[in-house]
Amino acid sequence: MNVDVLNRSGVQVAASSKLAIADCDIHPRPAGVGIGGVSKSLYPYLSKRWVDHVETFGLQYRQPWEKGSAYPKGQPQACRRDAFLPDGRSPGSDLGFMAQQHLDPNNVALGILNPLTSGQGATNPLLSAAITHATNEWQKAEWTSLDKRLRGSVVVPYEDAAASVKEIELRAGDPNFAQVLLLSRTAEPLGQRRYWPIYEAAAAADLAIGIHAFGNGGWPNSAGGWGSYYIEEMVGHAQAQQALLVSMILEGVFEQVPNLRVVLTEGGLAWAAALGWRMDRQWAKLKQELPHLNRAPSEYIRTNVWFTTQPIEEPEPRTQLAEAIEWIGWDRVLFATDYPHWDFDDPAQALPIKLTEAQRQAVFMDNAKAVYRQG
Repeated sequence: MNVDVLNRSGVQVAASSKLAIADCDIHPRPAGVGIGGVSKSLYPYLSKRWVDHVETFGLQYRQPWEKGSAYPKGQPQACRRDAFLPDGRSPGSDLGFMAQQHLDPNNVALGILNPLTSGQGATNPLLSAAITHATNEWQKAEWTSLDKRLRGSVVVPYEDAAASVKEIELRAGDPNFAQVLLLSRTAEPLGQRRYWPIYEAAAAADLAIGIHAFGNGGWPNSAGGWGSYYIEEMVGHAQAQQALLVSMILEGVFEQVPNLRVVLTEGGLAWAAALGWRMDRQWAKLKQELPHLNRAPSEYIRTNVWFTTQPIEEPEPRTQLAEAIEWIGWDRVLFATDYPHWDFDDPAQALPIKLTEAQRQAVFMDNAKAVYRQG
């Protein structure tokens, strides 16, 4: 790891940072968990009907387990131990603590919030819509309005396209939000037409679509069933991102919505070239099946898709990572830390390759400003 972004000698203040950065994957989390699996921090943004509902019936997701996740996390809430607040509150639940531990010392000038405990993919579509809406109100009231470095993600109940469009249109033009957030494991492949209204609404609002790893679509992330280990889930994030990207490209999403910007978050990026080559090879032989595609599949990756760095692949020799990024394009890579999770990437050590000053500026700031329309 030899990218020297920040000076780590002694006590560092934000002003001493060599480079202001954009962090494109920060996870705020409402403090505590209510009786029904919904944080009481969201109650002020929910109607009494839905507060009563979650306390009586709880919140269920599309998965075969009644409680908990398929793969218990290696750390509590999958977070750094030092990110828990002194009073025991959840990591990512307090803006002041996050600023002190992450935003200020790492000189984060632009931070994209990706709330993961937001009701997306819940089995009850009306409840999913209520909680996602409340989460957006919570982001605005308790995060973005209080710290101008931060931008929220419009979390939507993506299994209900009409409700998702309504939420997107409500946030259109609101500078507190920079993208629409989906998760990678959905009930159907994301290229299916049931999801197209979401993409059209996001493009009309000039918002990117961020697709983050995880989700509860009711299916395992493999093609053959549920794995045995947590590590299989972690590795499988890349597989899920590849599958949804294949679906979106071959179904014709980017032909239907040519100005759609998609950010693939927390699923790696070195696989993009091989996936593009494989699609192009098959398309050359089977293009008659896809008359709606006017370009080779790999070309859509280079014009409509961006990738975040965390967790980035670290091959040996390290120069192979630079070659993979060259294929994607240096303008397509966005820096991310995944704060406050256990596999957080320190911006001083995150990229294991030498960068030119132009590449450094692009990856750590300018690409994010361009895709999120910030300045």
